[in-house]
Formats: sequence, structure tokens, C-alpha cells
Amino acid sequence: MRLIILLFPLLLCVSCGDGNVNKSAMVNGPTPFQVVSIPTQDITSYTTYPASIEGIIYSEVRAKISGYITDVLVDEGQRVRKGETLFKLETQALSQDAAAAAANVNAAQVEVDKLKPLVEKDIISNVQLETAKAKLQQAQSSYNSINANINYGLIKSPVDGFVGSIRFRRGALVSPTNQQALTSVADISEVFAYFSMNEKDYLDFIQDAEGDNIVDKIKNLPKVKLILANGRVYDQEGIIETINSQVDEATGAITFRAKFDNPSRILSNGNSAKIQLPKVFKDVVVIPKESTYERQGNTYAYKVGKDSMAISTALTILTEVDNLYLVENGLNADDEIVAKGIDKIRGDMKIIPKSVPFDSIAKPIQKVFR
Repeated sequence: MRLIILLFPLLLCVSCGDGNVNKSAMVNGPTPFQVVSIPTQDITSYTTYPASIEGIIYSEVRAKISGYITDVLVDEGQRVRKGETLFKLETQALSQDAAAAAANVNAAQVEVDKLKPLVEKDIISNVQLETAKAKLQQAQSSYNSINANINYGLIKSPVDGFVGSIRFRRGALVSPTNQQALTSVADISEVFAYFSMNEKDYLDFIQDAEGDNIVDKIKNLPKVKLILANGRVYDQEGIIETINSQVDEATGAITFRAKFDNPSRILSNGNSAKIQLPKVFKDVVVIPKESTYERQGNTYAYKVGKDSMAISTALTILTEVDNLYLVENGLNADDEIVAKGIDKIRGDMKIIPKSVPFDSIAKPIQKVFR
């Protein structure tokens, strides 16, 4: 009896405690959370690759003969025409050699003219005349060679374009064996952007492109964008012209070439940039990144059921664009998810859904370039 009396207050206290817990749960009840209905959208995703820029024509200018530079007739960055003289070399010694060679030609011509009537009169054999003609031809060839070298003393532009760095100035001795070119001339009215993909990216990219063969696929590729070194988007879109499908054994990469118009001459040889390749997803399920969480490398969202239960749901993500995830599996159009405050949810729990517009959560991120 005494034991029963002692246990009764203890049981009474436990009963009172349980009543307080239940009462607290009833008072608090489900928590309100903002929820959004998941839409489908047409989204363009961009993949970037490092690129190097070259003018559509790039020609090094080199000396064809040895000599001292007497004049530099152009400046760096100057626009020149094909055939315009860029450098003059000292050719005084060659001019003297040309004069001597011309004298030899005249002497050989005199010999031929002297022998012709003698042959006609059968005074000498025709062999002597042919020998004299051969000496005349040899003298003429020597003169022509020296004269050509004199002309090479005027170093001219091989193409229309803009002059690059001038590496040799007046008084410098140059020759065909110089490792460095005198300068370069590049046509940058249009430029090529070269970039590479690894083999996997290339196969995914080209197999997703429309067309029955590689030629048709290249023709159907969308236009590409160029991100300059300062982070800004170049104002001209480009087209992919060629794909070198041969895998580079050293890097395992496949090289692409895109062409861009360059009317402002902003781009030039040696510029670095990034190519943006677009990929369009049609009617794809999108979800704000803010409405997801990660666990052990997987992405989850809280899907709201008909009974207002927020249930953790695993997602398969196609890619991300700005502040959105593009969802392949896990959610369907018009499903509702918890939009904000998911860090306050512990396990699957009942909530009070408060519907808000999707765009109020998935606002575009404003980009500020510095």
C-alpha cells in the first residue's frame, strides 16, 4: 500500500508532463511556408571554352636577301595594301654586280652577232655559234638573278591588312636566316576563334546536332558568342565553320574554328577569349536553386503533396542556368514545392502552403561587370 501511495504522485507528474507536450504541439500546429508551382520553359544554356583569336589572314614579312635596312616606311598598326613597300634594304653592292652582269650580257651578245654571218658563210662551224649563244644565255640568267635580288631589296606587303610589331629598325642587318620576321601583316576584318573540346564533350555536342552527316550538322549549328578578356560579350555573333574531328594524341582534344566579323577592329591576333556554345532545352522543368538542398552529392527539393505534406524528393539535374536548375527527373510540371525556408524543415512534415508566383522566387540575377 505504501508503494502505491508513493508511485501515485510520480504517475501524476508524468501524466501532467505528457499533457503539456500534446498541448504545445496543438498550439503550434503546422508552419506556413511559401510554395510555388513548377513550370516548364524554353531555356538556353551556355557552355564556355577558352579560345584564341587570329585574323583570317596572317602573313609574316621576311627578308629574301641579306642587307642593312635603310628605311622603314610604315608604322605598327598601319593599314597597308598588297604590294606596298614596307622596308628598303641597302643594295649598292648588288647594283654594282648588276652593272657588271649587264656588261657580260652585252659582250656575249656581241660575240653571237659576230659569229652568225660567219656560220652563214660556212667559215666556222655552227658549234661555235651555239656555244656563244649558251654563254649569252648564262650571262642573261646571271643578270636576271642579280636584278631580282635588287628588287628583293624593296620588301613589300604580301597581303592587304594591318602591320604588326616591327622588330627591326633602320641600320639593322637582316637576312633570310633571321629567326624573327621583320613584321607581320594581318587581315582582321574577320577573325577566327579556335577552341577545343575533349572527346566526350565533342561526341555529345555533335550527336545532339541536327543533320545526317558532319557537313549538315555544322551547317545547322547555332551561332556562338564570344566573351572577351574583360568579361563582356562581344557585339558580333559568330558561326562555327570547321571541326577538326581528328583527336589530338597529345591532348585528346578536338579543335573547332568559329568566324566572327570584326568591323570595329577590336579583335586582333593573339587575343584571348571564351566561346559560348548555346544549347536550347524545350519545355524543360525548371526549379529555383534557392528551393533545393544537397546531401551526399545529390540534389533534393521538398515536394508538397495533396495532404500538405512536404516530402523530400531527389532530383536529376540536366544543367544549371543562372539561378535555375533544369530538372530531368523528380518533378513534373505543375508540381508544388517549398520555395523558401527549406532549412527549417526536418524530415517530411506537414505545412501550411502559401502560394507565391514562381518569378518572385526565380528572379534573374543581375550581372555587374567590373
